[in-house]
Amino acid sequence: MFDFESGDVMRLRNLKNKNELINNCDYLISDPSSLKGLWNKEFNNSNPIRVEIGMGKGTFIKEMALMYPDINFIGIEHMSGVVARAIKNINENIPSNLRIININAEELPNIFDHEIECIYLNFSDPWPKKRHANRRLTSHDFLKAYDDAFKNDKTIIMKTDNIGLYAYSLTSLSEYGYIIKEASLDLHNEDVINVETEYEKKFSQMGYKINYLKAVKK
Repeated sequence: MFDFESGDVMRLRNLKNKNELINNCDYLISDPSSLKGLWNKEFNNSNPIRVEIGMGKGTFIKEMALMYPDINFIGIEHMSGVVARAIKNINENIPSNLRIININAEELPNIFDHEIECIYLNFSDPWPKKRHANRRLTSHDFLKAYDDAFKNDKTIIMKTDNIGLYAYSLTSLSEYGYIIKEASLDLHNEDVINVETEYEKKFSQMGYKINYLKAVKK
């Protein structure tokens, strides 16, 4: 039995100028399916592409893009209100190697054709009820959806404060053929480079341990 009780859900109010932010954002891709197979052309380079599913306010994906200018980053978020907040945050320092998309994760097969090298899952909704297990972003349904998006080796990097989701993900990924290359129940006490999300900063300050894994499938 997995314990899904730890952690919380970050809830954000819509911004009053949400539509203005979204409509005037040059790096928000309004029709991402039209770029399927053409994402390197969109970035005008042949650099690797990494995707964060559930980007929240965009702190992680923005900082990663600034830190690694030779990698292209795409942030995905399905809630338009959250997208607007991410845009407001990113607009303070816009990396040229960053794009964002307002879609559900289920749509990945319609957006990418063997083009990305890594997926980041940061503090995803744990969907604690058993009947909702297939909605977890590390369920076999989602792992299957990711398959055709990856270019070569498949790499998933995950952070969560929810030990139940973490244990479930270790099992689900292993059953699906992923090898767990790195794992920690307390990421902040590890000697690794870590870009924190806004959620991560908040909950680590409250004493929650940050669980981390890196899984690879050939």
